[in-house]
Amino acid sequence: MGCGNLFFTVLVTFSVALITYNIIISSNAPLKQDFPGPSRRPSISVDPLIKMPLHRSSSSDAKKRLFHTAVTASDSVYNTWQCRVMYFWFNKFKDGPESGMGGFTRILHSGKPDRFMDEIPTFVAQPLPSGMDQGYIVLNRPWAFVQWLQQADIKEDYILMAEPDHIIVKPIPNLARDGLGAAFPFFYIEPKKYETVLRKYFPEENGPITNIDPIGNSPVIVGKESLKKIAPTWMNVSLAMKKDPETDKAFGWVLEMYAYTVASALHGVRNILYKDFMIQPPWDKEIGKTYIMHYTYGCDYTMKGELTYGKIGEWRFDKRSYDKVAPPKNLTLPPPGVPESVVTLVRMVNEATASIPNWWS
Repeated sequence: MGCGNLFFTVLVTFSVALITYNIIISSNAPLKQDFPGPSRRPSISVDPLIKMPLHRSSSSDAKKRLFHTAVTASDSVYNTWQCRVMYFWFNKFKDGPESGMGGFTRILHSGKPDRFMDEIPTFVAQPLPSGMDQGYIVLNRPWAFVQWLQQADIKEDYILMAEPDHIIVKPIPNLARDGLGAAFPFFYIEPKKYETVLRKYFPEENGPITNIDPIGNSPVIVGKESLKKIAPTWMNVSLAMKKDPETDKAFGWVLEMYAYTVASALHGVRNILYKDFMIQPPWDKEIGKTYIMHYTYGCDYTMKGELTYGKIGEWRFDKRSYDKVAPPKNLTLPPPGVPESVVTLVRMVNEATASIPNWWS
């Protein structure tokens, strides 16, 4: 047993060192040589305004197809309290009707374990080499996925890429079908608008710019084997985009989202676009048919229930208020007139913090 453990440790260490070397080399090498050629071009058409591909609108797949939920995070208090809340609600809905939810992993890219390893299933990934993220910490996300996909024993055939500030509001079925991923369409991901920039990474021989879906990397459900191919390209495209001043200026904080959808297109993996996959309070006011609530925006209101976005409200909930310390238990509920989505968000945070053992306050 001792020799076996030693061999496994040496093997993992060598693998991580090899990938790190490849990152450094590939970030300074022409990207095109590592991209799949035109033969990988998808053969189906997808209309971004409908939920299913144009001629694949039904599926006879009756087998339950589980997906593994993966969330990347740092060891900051800010990321950690969000992960604890998310994992609480994951467990609430995991075994619900029509659920395709299998296992769960927090991919911790701090390079070392933290004190929540026993509470949340966790894979410890190494961060990028010092300085390579250029102050854009999100670049650790694709690199963390590369490590996890290479080293972890993932039982499920599909992966849901999610984020710490996602709250699952009902059981999520496997929305992916027939070799296609399933993703939420973001209005601010506009491949056509930025075609000139994107052609640096998605040459014309790879097909029309519309082959690049208006998505990020989360929430996305995608086949595990497809993601194993996409992830290294996603990493390389992210690094190349960040190094290029024109691209960096054009995409800003959503650069790594563009990198994922470019990588997915380069590998011929298209996506079914589900507008009901996720809502984002306060702009989306009702829960409706959604599966995930993304609380990336601040929620500011007067005591009359009027939104004061851009101005701190008399009542507010903003995750950024809790970047150094976790939210206390029993947050004050919104005043009358505030939309259902915001009320539900605060109620769900309160239920989680009241139920999770050893909450900070």
